[in-house]
Amino acid sequence: MTNSTAEVNGNGKQRSDPQHEEYQYLDLISRIISTGQSRPDRTGTGTLALFAPPSLRFSLANNTLPLLTTKRVFIRGVIAELLWFVSGCTDANVLSAQGVNIWEGNGSKEFLEKVGLGHREQGDLGPVYGFQWRHFGAEYTDAKANYEGKGVDQLKEVIWKIKNNPTDRRIVLSAWNPKDLPLMALPPCHMFCQFFVTLPDPSIPDDKPKLSCLMYQRSCDLGLGIPFNIASYALLTYMIAYITDTVPHEFILQMGDAHIYKDHVDPLKIQLERDPREFPKLNFKRSKEEIGDIDGFKVDDFEVIGYKPHGKIEMKMSVSNVWLSLGNKIIANQQRFI
Repeated sequence: MTNSTAEVNGNGKQRSDPQHEEYQYLDLISRIISTGQSRPDRTGTGTLALFAPPSLRFSLANNTLPLLTTKRVFIRGVIAELLWFVSGCTDANVLSAQGVNIWEGNGSKEFLEKVGLGHREQGDLGPVYGFQWRHFGAEYTDAKANYEGKGVDQLKEVIWKIKNNPTDRRIVLSAWNPKDLPLMALPPCHMFCQFFVTLPDPSIPDDKPKLSCLMYQRSCDLGLGIPFNIASYALLTYMIAYITDTVPHEFILQMGDAHIYKDHVDPLKIQLERDPREFPKLNFKRSKEEIGDIDGFKVDDFEVIGYKPHGKIEMKMSVSNVWLSLGNKIIANQQRFI
């Protein structure tokens, strides 16, 4: 179900499909541009911001993947980063070796020195998302240490509860660990999620339990970050559903500080002119038995079918008031967003 029911865009253009769920995102962009408060931010770019807008809800029924279509989303990068989180890895070099450079800026030696972590090797991001998901509470030393069996494996606990106690109200995954924040190259923006299992309807033959995910994101870059994050947590829900024999049902995103960087306003106005296209479908190429468990997924397992977005829209990524030049390219962290 979508929160958007308007028949026309903010610019008066007739909508081809007023119920398309992508209009939730587009309408929020329009609202922030029109009514958001002008605020300074630590990157020096400046933002327009709202606090706690209505949640965005995306159906995952019928293998639907909410991959936004009014501009192209870097889906290969989304998948690679998600599997990197799931593995518990905190080394940006592992992603870079796959041609995914979204963490290179925050893992560079120059950046680490600027944030007081210059003793780290290049690429060592500290106890960021994956470490908290798989080793919450363990003492972090460096990105190369073996943390097997240390800390709380929240992700495995989530999976166990879905399988064995699906009505539990504590099926949660947290990346926010105040003790570890000073050790992180970048504190988590998408910081917390909760899973909910809708039990089978006894009146429907062969009905299966349905899995939904609610994610809270404290810092929300509407231009670059949110399309990436929507796809990532939808994919995580699909992965967990696949190995728990549940049916993907819904992804809900609740935002805190929802903002648009001021240098994104003009590119986003171009995006607002575009009509959303049909969301693609997701298929896993290997069977549940072949994949085994949550650690068995590979990039090649994900098949995104029918993704036909509009073209790219260039937007700068703002990071800590500095742009880091690595070789002949400018790299800024595509986790960007605080």
